[in-house]
Amino acid sequence: MKTENKGMSALGCGLVWFGAAVSIAEIEAGSALAPAAAGGRGPTVAAAILLGHLLGGALLFLAMLLGARTRRSGMDCAKVPFGRAGGGFFAALNLLQLVGWTAVMVAQGAGAAGELLGGRVPFGAVCAGIGALVAVWIYVGLRGVGKINSVAMALLFALTVVLFASLLSTGSKGTGHPTEPMPGPVFWFAFEMSVAMPLSWLPLAADYTRDARRPVAACAAAALVYSLVSCWMYGIGMVAAAFGSIPDAFRHLGAAGLGAAALLVVVFSTVTTTFLDAYSAGESARSLWARIPAKPFGVAVCALGTLLAARGAMDRYLDFLYLIASVFAPMAAVLLVDGFVARRRGPSRGAAVWNLGAWAAGFAAYHACLGGDSPLAAAWPSAFGFLAAWSSPAGATIPAMAASALLALPPALRAGRLRRAR
Repeated sequence: MKTENKGMSALGCGLVWFGAAVSIAEIEAGSALAPAAAGGRGPTVAAAILLGHLLGGALLFLAMLLGARTRRSGMDCAKVPFGRAGGGFFAALNLLQLVGWTAVMVAQGAGAAGELLGGRVPFGAVCAGIGALVAVWIYVGLRGVGKINSVAMALLFALTVVLFASLLSTGSKGTGHPTEPMPGPVFWFAFEMSVAMPLSWLPLAADYTRDARRPVAACAAAALVYSLVSCWMYGIGMVAAAFGSIPDAFRHLGAAGLGAAALLVVVFSTVTTTFLDAYSAGESARSLWARIPAKPFGVAVCALGTLLAARGAMDRYLDFLYLIASVFAPMAAVLLVDGFVARRRGPSRGAAVWNLGAWAAGFAAYHACLGGDSPLAAAWPSAFGFLAAWSSPAGATIPAMAASALLALPPALRAGRLRRAR
């Protein structure tokens, strides 16, 4: 199955993932960390952001490299350790998260754009306009927008520098609002919020590197660019939170005469990021049903996400991030152990059953470590309230991935030895 990014260079991969990192969603995630950084705890939160992106970026690189070496899409890679049924299960979950991310991205972009337009355009109309631009981007495809993408990324780079400098300048004049410090320890909260973003890209990372000309260089460039720019977006979000909210920050920029520049950042970043979600939804659908045309399906996902955005998809955003990480962090651990240790060429029924069990153990460990903060416990307290007793002071992502990886490692080592013996 060929894709339109055949022969993509390291620079091209870097540009694609630059566009993925520059988004309102990343800025929103950074703004959520502002209370954690208040009260002189900024260095602690900064360290958590860097370490979270270091782990997430390393996993992103490995997931990309696995796809580049096997020439498989992300969900086709999952079929090897988890079998066709297990791979289909994760492809279906990935479709759901991609629809959700499309809705979140469009809603966040429309909210920021609406503030910059002074509320003169209805929220639903702004959502529809952004959704239409994303649909055009999907229809043209990666190869068709190659030169446009290069120009757009250069423009985004310049505009985000202006945006960050303007926020710092406006905040230094005392027009912001003091942020109330978050009670209790903050490192692991900031770490989980930081690692969740790169983890959310793991299921589709290979979709854009599987036909790279030089796999290692392309994957390294993509993962490094994404991680660095994502950290930068988190920083912008933390600074913007000094104004009370992201819309407040953009309202100040509009009043300062920088509304046009900020509007371009909002629109371009939303389109280039949401495009990846909707486009990969088509690839995930192909993993389930090979005859589905990827572009029309991606446009349909874009339309559904836009409709959800217009109807208020921003509720429980943090719970959405936690659920994504709880599913795909242990999945990635099993996938990478199997891909780089066992190095299977095709699915094995026995291995698939064991690996699904390893994933389930990691999924349960994640929510156990979250305890009372688990969205499962919040949704079904009578069924999952016991998780509160298992809260971990060391976050949830590392214990969950470690549990899945350790369970998947012994059979992967045996399979690796058998493969070398042959």
